[in-house]
Amino acid sequence: MSLPDGVERRDFDGETGLATRGHPEYGERTDGEWRRWDPHRSKLGAMLELGLDTGLEGGETVLYLGAAAGTTASHVADFAGPTYAVEFAPRPTRDLLDVADHRGNLFPLLKDAREPATYAHVVEPVDVVVQDVATRGQGRVAALNERFLRPDGRLLAAIKARSEDVTADADAVFADVLAAVEDEYEVLATERLDPYHDAHLGVVARPRRE
Repeated sequence: MSLPDGVERRDFDGETGLATRGHPEYGERTDGEWRRWDPHRSKLGAMLELGLDTGLEGGETVLYLGAAAGTTASHVADFAGPTYAVEFAPRPTRDLLDVADHRGNLFPLLKDAREPATYAHVVEPVDVVVQDVATRGQGRVAALNERFLRPDGRLLAAIKARSEDVTADADAVFADVLAAVEDEYEVLATERLDPYHDAHLGVVARPRRE
């Protein structure tokens, strides 16, 4: 699997890791203009570190669902094109605004990813939807936001089993969520995100359209 343009493996104090070029945001290690992309703090970073074929090439237009304070969204904006970052909680959105101050292509939106109609007037058609929402109904969120993807676009989702059911077997939860995703998408690849993120499943999918 090749990394997208703008993402490289670089040495940080004798340890090799993923890196993008941009303003540091969360105390990550840096080497000049390069900043380490910590896969323990980023589901998408873990997907790349584990070799999941995301289809990312660099320069894509992105809709990021569940941006929180912008840890991963900042790395995405470092190598992507326009990046719309949806977060529903006001406190992390304030931090996200600070991250956006250093990136002219990052557009924070204080919105709920379960209600895409509230930001449909802002978001243009995108090449990639990145989803990391810790809420029940993650498959439904992916299905609702399929509307923004171009026909050849990709969904890159991190499914958190415990957000659906804290007591159920994770594999059973993943099967239920994938069934909901498949209402609108063809699933291309899946990968458990251990050891970086416990009970999480990385999903790559494309729109299921005629």
